[in-house]
Amino acid sequence: MVEESADIKNERTETTQAKEEQAAKPKRRAPAKRSAKKGTRVVLVKSRRKSAVARASIKEGRGAIRVNSRLISTIKPDEVRALMLEPLHTSEMAMSIASRTDIMINVTGGGTIARAEAVRGAIAKALAEFSGNDSLRKEYLKYDRSMIIDDPRRVEPKKFEGPKARARFQTSYR
Repeated sequence: MVEESADIKNERTETTQAKEEQAAKPKRRAPAKRSAKKGTRVVLVKSRRKSAVARASIKEGRGAIRVNSRLISTIKPDEVRALMLEPLHTSEMAMSIASRTDIMINVTGGGTIARAEAVRGAIAKALAEFSGNDSLRKEYLKYDRSMIIDDPRRVEPKKFEGPKARARFQTSYR
């Protein structure tokens, strides 16, 4: 029994020695992430419509617009794509900015049209902020206020007395 306990002690000391050796070794650093070019400006904006939220980032690039990692040209139906691209077609200044920038948008929640309107707002806000002057923002406000300013309306929660927020159960006296 004495020999067994000595073996256990030896195993313990060996493991603690191994741990100490590992701690003494210099730790390997993780590879550095690729940093953006110096002077590159990135603008982050968020737009909401009903329960849809679109987050957009815009930076110098080749003119690609991606929605949830898909090129915007692949989005169907065409009416929804046209709604998303509306901020580009309202002014020539927006089109020139979009041709030399990359816009990445992540959109979550809501239905198809609410998502499209949230993307539309995110693109308009990103272009207006990236341009650096207030003229594009004013142009968007003049064309359609909902491009720059989010719609604050939300769905009213259901109440405990009825089937929906305002509706009540029908009563019958027969």
